[in-house]
Amino acid sequence: MSFDTIISGGTVIDGAGTPGVRADVGISGKEIAAIGDLSKAQAGRVIDATGLTITPGFIDVHAHSDGALLVDGQHASGIRQGVTTEILCPDGLSYAPLSRDDYLMYRKYLSGILGFPPEDLDMSSIDAFLGNYHLKTSCNVATFIGHGPVRISAVGMNDVPLRGNDMDRAKGMLREGLEQGARGFSTGLSYYPCAYSDTDELVELCSVAAEFGLPYSTHLRNHNTERGYAGGGVLEALEIGRRSGVPVHLEHYRTQPPSIGDIASIMDPVDAAKAGGVDVTLEAYVYPVGSSFPHTFVPGWFHEGGFDDMMDRLRDVETRKGLVKFLQETPITPMGGNMFTAIPEGPNSDLVGMTFEDAAAARDTSIEELVVQLMADENMAVGFRGIPPTSVRVWRAFEEDVMNLLSRPDYMIGSDSIPVAPPLVGLVHPRAYGCFARFIGRLRRRFNRPLEQVIQRITQNPAERFKITKRGLLTKGNFADIVVFNADTVNDQSSFEDPAVHPSGIPYVFVNGKLAVENEQVTGVLAGEAVR
Repeated sequence: MSFDTIISGGTVIDGAGTPGVRADVGISGKEIAAIGDLSKAQAGRVIDATGLTITPGFIDVHAHSDGALLVDGQHASGIRQGVTTEILCPDGLSYAPLSRDDYLMYRKYLSGILGFPPEDLDMSSIDAFLGNYHLKTSCNVATFIGHGPVRISAVGMNDVPLRGNDMDRAKGMLREGLEQGARGFSTGLSYYPCAYSDTDELVELCSVAAEFGLPYSTHLRNHNTERGYAGGGVLEALEIGRRSGVPVHLEHYRTQPPSIGDIASIMDPVDAAKAGGVDVTLEAYVYPVGSSFPHTFVPGWFHEGGFDDMMDRLRDVETRKGLVKFLQETPITPMGGNMFTAIPEGPNSDLVGMTFEDAAAARDTSIEELVVQLMADENMAVGFRGIPPTSVRVWRAFEEDVMNLLSRPDYMIGSDSIPVAPPLVGLVHPRAYGCFARFIGRLRRRFNRPLEQVIQRITQNPAERFKITKRGLLTKGNFADIVVFNADTVNDQSSFEDPAVHPSGIPYVFVNGKLAVENEQVTGVLAGEAVR
């Protein structure tokens, strides 16, 4: 026997949840060609994995690297964690299917979280979208088809019901996108234009995804709650699954103040729905706070018409005063307890790393006035994240909750990573560099979770849920997406004050049989494929 590469002497954990076994792995071309005793085989290269663990590549089911990957396909922050496949367009936020004019508009609208990818890209279909990444990135790229682009293409950035011919057009785009390889339908009901929808609209759209057996991946509603069944939230998502028959996937579903320590309070409605026949899976990341952009603070009327109309409102003194008054008196989401993470280089970039409170005090203004002023000054290219708990006990209690949730067979990891790309100056959320390493390393060891269970949650689980074939398991004939790491020492190094630091203990990562990481350094190889 002869192989391109043999990984020898390691402990193979195949991703199915079974205990590891001592074995060699042979790679030929893009595929796993053999697993077993290959001591007598020949290979172009042999990697000694003695004392190391060999697993399938990790699948990130929630990554906002849509723009960053188009700027820097090497994507060291993800690939060095062992993430070999990323699913883009969670929360209904991405670039396809959009006409050229709509792409250029939505590109500017989303710049606070997705950055500034090239303008001259074809985003007119899911097929075209995926083509922008194929063999141009270190990781494989899959995508949802997003509610935002579908709605913009059907009715623009407008608060109108999606009904009749408009609904037929939207359903046609959704069906075409799923036929072209989208791994499900996503929405984010804290974001526009998604939050213009009501439950009936979502049920109708999800009926298309149900035909394909692909999930409805949802960021739960907190805007226009009166339009959602039972006031939105998890009950709306479960009702959509019940009425449409679509599998439901709940994005970043975890405890948070005041529910920390009370898993039952968030899981009881989910388990009741599952008992009633709704197909539900869930994801979480292992940090106590999230990250977003200021659009989530402002009401629906402000977003109407899209980027140019929003900028006109920001430049109009009276309209801006009215928006500030709204934010101060009737906030949809409180602004306090956050920190600026991304602002274009210039006179305001000194605010990166400052809390909203400190930045407002430094500028002698209110938080609301500062945020609105920054949106105007920076053409809305502003990002922020939450501030973690000051109490270690609260933080540790949250981590225990998340690890208990991830022990459930219906859970997986979605990093919610938001990499920052130039020209934004940024202090990213540490999950962009450390989420998966933190899960398989320090938290797995602290809470004494079985390694084979932890690996199953980030390999086989997402591959099966999102119908990603020939990935997620180490088995003969599957693509050679492989991570080799030291289970005893693997650790995240990324912190909130110093986030852009890569993990340790992951010396090798293969994507489609090619080394993307060698000796804990990226190789420059861009072997990632579009997953359809």
